[in-house]
Amino acid sequence: MGHLGRFFHRKPVYFRGCFHGVCILVFIALCFNQRSYNGGDRVSVSSNYTGLRSLKITNPTDCSGLTQHRGYENQCEYLKANPQCKAGAFFYYLEFFYCDCQNFAPLAYIALAIWLAALFYLLGNTSADYFCCCLEKLSNVLRLPPTVAGVTLLPLGNGAPDVFACIAAFVSTDNADVGLNSISGGAVFIICVVVGTISLCVADLGVTIDKKCFKRDVYTFLFAVLALAVILSVGEVAVGGAIAFVSIYVVYATFVAASEILRNKDPVFTEYPPLLPIVNTENRDDVPHLVKSEVPHWMWGSHVAVYSEAFSHGLEDSRKPPWGWTDEEVQDENRGSSFSCSKLLTWLEFPLMLPRRLTIPLIDEERWSKGYAVASVTFAPLLLAFLWNRVYNGGQLSEDLIYIGSAVVGCVLGVFAFFCTRKDQPPQKMLLPWVLGGFFMSIIWFYMVANELVALLVSLGLIFRVNSAILALTVLAWGNSMGDLMSNVALAMNGADGVQIAISGCYAGPMFNTLVGLGVSMLIGAWSRKPDSYVLSRDSGLLFNLGFIVIGLVWALVVLPRNQMKPNKVLGMGLIVIYLVFLCLRIGMEVVVGSLDGSS
Repeated sequence: MGHLGRFFHRKPVYFRGCFHGVCILVFIALCFNQRSYNGGDRVSVSSNYTGLRSLKITNPTDCSGLTQHRGYENQCEYLKANPQCKAGAFFYYLEFFYCDCQNFAPLAYIALAIWLAALFYLLGNTSADYFCCCLEKLSNVLRLPPTVAGVTLLPLGNGAPDVFACIAAFVSTDNADVGLNSISGGAVFIICVVVGTISLCVADLGVTIDKKCFKRDVYTFLFAVLALAVILSVGEVAVGGAIAFVSIYVVYATFVAASEILRNKDPVFTEYPPLLPIVNTENRDDVPHLVKSEVPHWMWGSHVAVYSEAFSHGLEDSRKPPWGWTDEEVQDENRGSSFSCSKLLTWLEFPLMLPRRLTIPLIDEERWSKGYAVASVTFAPLLLAFLWNRVYNGGQLSEDLIYIGSAVVGCVLGVFAFFCTRKDQPPQKMLLPWVLGGFFMSIIWFYMVANELVALLVSLGLIFRVNSAILALTVLAWGNSMGDLMSNVALAMNGADGVQIAISGCYAGPMFNTLVGLGVSMLIGAWSRKPDSYVLSRDSGLLFNLGFIVIGLVWALVVLPRNQMKPNKVLGMGLIVIYLVFLCLRIGMEVVVGSLDGSS
């Protein structure tokens, strides 16, 4: 998952410019809301906690009285009397809706919808343009074998938005339902809708899927789902249990990497960057066809960002990525009469890009800038200080002392970067500190954006009187999975090898998100409460989600072998019907439960 940012990034510049321009206006409106809120009697929700417990925010159900607002004239008065409803976000969305836009509800709906799309963009784009770049550099610096990089760094790059959104749900809202429903809902969507769509698109091609790899991935995923069902049935998880759950993927990745290394006598990837697959260079004007290699297909997943990067050896100078257009074509499209308009709209994108470029160190050759590099190492400590004081400090240290210390550290790093880097090329030595810095700051941005996204979903749940878990199951899961749908289908249309990679990625990606995303989230939650266990939701809907994951996996296990491992329309239509039934029943369950709660 995690290609939504790449999808937006590749849209024509006028589309991106309009989107970013509107997002900036919404951002300014929310900033005014934030300033007015901070000017009042602000109560720090996290000031009573220390350590990892300081990340805990008051449970959103404490705001359940907002709808009736008994004893208060309206919802705005209720919010002013109950500051815990802010739910730990940078912006106070409920106050923006019920107070600032009290008489302009349609405008508030539009603004929040646009901001929701902007947060999805920031989450996906940070993964595509910053995090994945750092992972690729890290793989090169550490000289990781392709098999090891494929089962470690690449899945992390693909699933980063989902993983960090899940972590933010566990940590920042103290309500694991959002994270659990996001991961499980996304998994159902991928293995049903995405695999089903691919099967319908390639049904007439007669492509054969590797049976051994398919069964290995599906059986491992089934085991992971059953293990998660046991944890949810128990209702709590300790540190040891969370570590054991994550270890399932560790064992799986180790087995795959070891088996591939032992099987490969003369790997064909030794001359090329580890994360870049070999492509057919005979037809440079066509969409590149991924040729068979000694590296297992599934490990490349659907990482479109990787496929679109240039080879360091210059194998292919002209290529068209699977999404159908290139930045050069977009620029040519907008030359001439629309040049000034395109330039203006491109500048509108600048404010969303600037904060990340000023705080995330990048040493990518195509985007190297000494000015940004110096600024990023200077301002990154200040961003960390801001987050520490806002979320973690809890009053143990003086906020001014933390800011001064971070400013000194930033200035020292900035001076060092200024004198040790060149203007015309990125650093060639001491790459590991740069790469680790970019890696860490990308994670920081993931945390901030994911935390804001989850808080907005919780607020929208209160506004629309819908369980936030359902919003996570639909809006969050669809948003993070839509890129997989587009990129995997496009990749599958490139031929047999593309179908193998796309299908395999549809199982490997959700499996990684389930084991690592949920596993790390549960580990953080359990660690913050040790020696006590982390109490999970006993919502039967979560087990319902897992049940449909099993149904989707079993359907593929039955239909594919019966059709000689060739995706067909029976497989595709069956999977899509399974998802539609799942969605109707899941939403129906919430409607029934909500009506019963309302009647009581």
